[in-house]
This record gives sequence, C-alpha cells and structure tokens, in this order.
Amino acid sequence: MATDLAAVGKQFADYYYQTFDGNRANLGPLYRDFSMLTFEGAPIQGTTNILEKLTSLPFQTVKHMVSTMDVQPSTDGKILVLVTGMLKVDDSPNPLAYNQVFHLVPEGTTYFVLNDIFRLNLA
Repeated sequence: MATDLAAVGKQFADYYYQTFDGNRANLGPLYRDFSMLTFEGAPIQGTTNILEKLTSLPFQTVKHMVSTMDVQPSTDGKILVLVTGMLKVDDSPNPLAYNQVFHLVPEGTTYFVLNDIFRLNLA
C-alpha cells in the first residue's frame, strides 16, 4: 500500500507544532542523538542539545500558523517536508513569517526527525 505523503506530512506537522506550542520539552521523542537542527544558521546535533535550544528560546507562549506545506519522497522511505507559516509569540501583535524543513525517517510505524532547518523570514 502506497504511503499518502501529504497526509503523513500534515499529521507530522500538526503533531509537531501542537506539541511545540504546548510544551517544547515534549518534542524529545521525535529526535535521535544523530539528528541535526539548524536554527537560524546555527547547527545543533543530538536530542539533548536540540531540546536545550528549543526550551531556552526567549518567549513564554507561541502559536504556529501553517500557511503552506510541500511534501516529497526521499530515499528509502524518507520524507522531506517544507512548511511556511506565521509565528505568534507572547503578546506581540505582529506575527513573524518562518520556513521550516523536516527530513523524516521511517522507524517502525512512525517517523523521527533526522534533519530540521528553521529560519525566520525577516527580510
């Protein structure tokens, strides 16, 4: 049975952003010790380091609003997901535009994040 890539990408993004917006510390199971996050150009490797970065971001509340999502197959069942959207932090009236790329690897009946690239669109 063929995998519906768009459905997998949407399900992943919904879960990721709901978890991020609720409690970033709960994102740990999505990463592995060899996973890599590039956050605003800074490379971070490993679950512990990634969670340390995400939980130390300087805001109390956050809400991701996904605008677009593109999903492509990669090698060996992996999936590439590109998300664009708006990010509302704390009580700021002005949301920030962002892009995020996830490279998902199948593991049993689920996926983990091998690569994660996040960038605000400030220009």
